Amino acid sequence: MILADKIIDLRKKNGWSQEDLAEKLDVSRQSISKWEGAQSVPDLTRIIQMAELFGVSTDYLLKDELEAIVPVETVGEVEAPGRTVTMEEANAFLTLKERNARTVALGVMFCILSPVLIMLLSEAQELGRIAIAESAATGLGLMALFLLIGGAVALFVTSGLRMGRYEYLEKEPIDTLYGVDGMVRERREQFRPVFSRQLTVGIVLCVVSVLPIFVSLFLFGEAEWPEVVAVAGMLCLIAVGVLLIVRVSIVWSGFQILLEEGDYSREAKADQKAHGNIGKIYWGLVTAVYLAVSFLTMAWDRTWIVWPVAAVAYGAVFGIIKALRRRNG
Repeated sequence: MILADKIIDLRKKNGWSQEDLAEKLDVSRQSISKWEGAQSVPDLTRIIQMAELFGVSTDYLLKDELEAIVPVETVGEVEAPGRTVTMEEANAFLTLKERNARTVALGVMFCILSPVLIMLLSEAQELGRIAIAESAATGLGLMALFLLIGGAVALFVTSGLRMGRYEYLEKEPIDTLYGVDGMVRERREQFRPVFSRQLTVGIVLCVVSVLPIFVSLFLFGEAEWPEVVAVAGMLCLIAVGVLLIVRVSIVWSGFQILLEEGDYSREAKADQKAHGNIGKIYWGLVTAVYLAVSFLTMAWDRTWIVWPVAAVAYGAVFGIIKALRRRNG
């Protein structure tokens, strides 16, 4: 085992992220990343610091052939080793994650677009722009809505079943074999330009999605039909923007899962394990409220706002619960 892999192994066994180790050694996170990727070697002062910090000998860190850890001093409580992940498993997981990213993103887009047709048909029928009965317009719109939502659910279920065998990666501590961390970091750096570009485009589309409404007001005033078409256009822009954001975010999360960083650090996994049921209950209630309010008011052009509000509220709720847990624990 080379120095880079020993640093990774010892850091994970202590439950520290790269940021945590960098703070303890008074270096940048980029330095830790380069050491772990075997792109540079720490100087002797840092080697000595790490030996004291990890409770091992400097010989263990410096000599590749020395595999047995020689304790120097116990520093805190060392976590039990995690489940081993091979190079083959890591590559298969990342490939499947990229495939599922497209599936899930398409399902989310279907959900956002689902009320568009019922909005257009209902308004067109009411204004006499199409010669069909009100019941027919509503029926066609609802048919499209349920087909899109049904298709989205099918995509979500299929995606979940495919990823089922890798569920342990997100929930349990893991230890990667030699070379896995370096491979993951390399693939992440190759994907970074795509991630930055599509994330930026997606956010911009969501921000400018209100432009069709402003254009409609400027050109047609408060005319009902242009306003409905503008709302439909807004939902289409949001759908495309969210598709891009969700897709690249899922792919990026795959790298974080294997590196145990960000939302998938060992501490975050412990929090998720403790509060996993809260998320299921919360989003189940949000879905029920959204459908109930939408069908009662038939204001599909406005009830979609439930989702971004619920997402922001969930972050606040989870943060409060996490803080209370830490204070009491």
